[in-house]
Amino acid sequence: MRFKVFKNTVLLFVLVVISCAGKGGSEKLEVRSEKTEDTSTALRQAQRDTLSMTEEKDDKSIVVGANRTEVYLPLLKGKRVGVVANQTSVIFRKKIRKFTVLNYVHIVDSLLERNINIKKVFSPEHGFRGTADAGENVKDGVDVKTQLPIFSLHGKHKKPTAEQLEDLDIMVFDIQDVGVRFYTYISTLHYVMEACAENNVKLLILDRPNPNGNYIDGPKLEKKHSSFLGMHTIPLVHGMTIGEYAEMINGEGWLKDNAKCDITIVEMEHYNHEKTYSLPIRPSPNLPNDQSITLYPSLGLFEGTNINAGRGTEFQFQRYGAPFLDASHYTFTYTPKPNFGSKYPKHKDELCYGEDLSNIKAERQFTLKYVIDAYTNATDKSKVFNTANFTKHAGTEKLQQQIESGMSEEAIRATWKEDLETFKAIRAKYLVYD
Repeated sequence: MRFKVFKNTVLLFVLVVISCAGKGGSEKLEVRSEKTEDTSTALRQAQRDTLSMTEEKDDKSIVVGANRTEVYLPLLKGKRVGVVANQTSVIFRKKIRKFTVLNYVHIVDSLLERNINIKKVFSPEHGFRGTADAGENVKDGVDVKTQLPIFSLHGKHKKPTAEQLEDLDIMVFDIQDVGVRFYTYISTLHYVMEACAENNVKLLILDRPNPNGNYIDGPKLEKKHSSFLGMHTIPLVHGMTIGEYAEMINGEGWLKDNAKCDITIVEMEHYNHEKTYSLPIRPSPNLPNDQSITLYPSLGLFEGTNINAGRGTEFQFQRYGAPFLDASHYTFTYTPKPNFGSKYPKHKDELCYGEDLSNIKAERQFTLKYVIDAYTNATDKSKVFNTANFTKHAGTEKLQQQIESGMSEEAIRATWKEDLETFKAIRAKYLVYD
């Protein structure tokens, strides 16, 4: 089920409720509209709590699913709720007259304020507060602020257990993705959908923009190379939102035993795949800004090599280098040091020769030129690839072989063109936005 554009809700102090004109709906929308009326009293109270202030509206700005509380609160009232969330799971506050009181509130805090019965929180890679290193196991715990139990989906279990779900009626999934196959939040989505399907728990997905959602590119994953870094036979850059991708998982029968998850998607307002979107919160510790997020599809392949991609600096995924890259070719150097999000960066305390991309005009597209450049200018090419890990990131053994054989980027691209066309046709079935 999908919820079409209807209203926009923004919090201030308790909640600022802004009603916007929307577009038409469907049979399922009529059911939603009836349920929405049940919250009229709560909405009027929220409006009183705004101190009668009015918002400086921009009707063209993107409204994320989490902000559309008037749509999904009726689905949570009186239910036992679980939330899959991290530091990006927030409801944004907009400018009121000439000032802003904070920029956002975490959705868990907001739902608790609205007397929603949250029983527990599930956290993906990097943890609930988003501070753990990439790949680091995250332990179960208790949230200091809310005292809610937190169950890690990047530790002992990557999939919620039946025991963890037995006292839940509905799960809320609200995480900001960046649209790259090996960015593990979509793998977490898969396992959450599978667990909900197996245990008859409904799943509510609050959709968010894909900052790399304007294109589809890269090699398709081969099924034999499936892992948590890529579970499905999709290109490296898939061009879908979390909500759209969930529809594809269901529609293509990718869950175990071809199970179907009962999902409801709260869609965004004013979003399309061509729109740029600046993420206000790091989606993970080593994606600090728009430049890093735009370059991530291309520089993320370095994660499967022995070349540092800026971890251990303040310019993560905005540079690359290694001690074994040619010092006569590269004039830029840096030395990785342990820091926030990278306790053990590659080549810690070693001088790395490489390329600084922090000030280039990064295009919203995928390219192999950086990986090819590094391999071409390695003084010892045997040190470049960490083969098993590179294959997991690329989704195929062929890419490493193609780079090592000296194929040009254009020639390599030609080998995955047919796969991209096939995927685009499948993807079109599940698109929610233009």
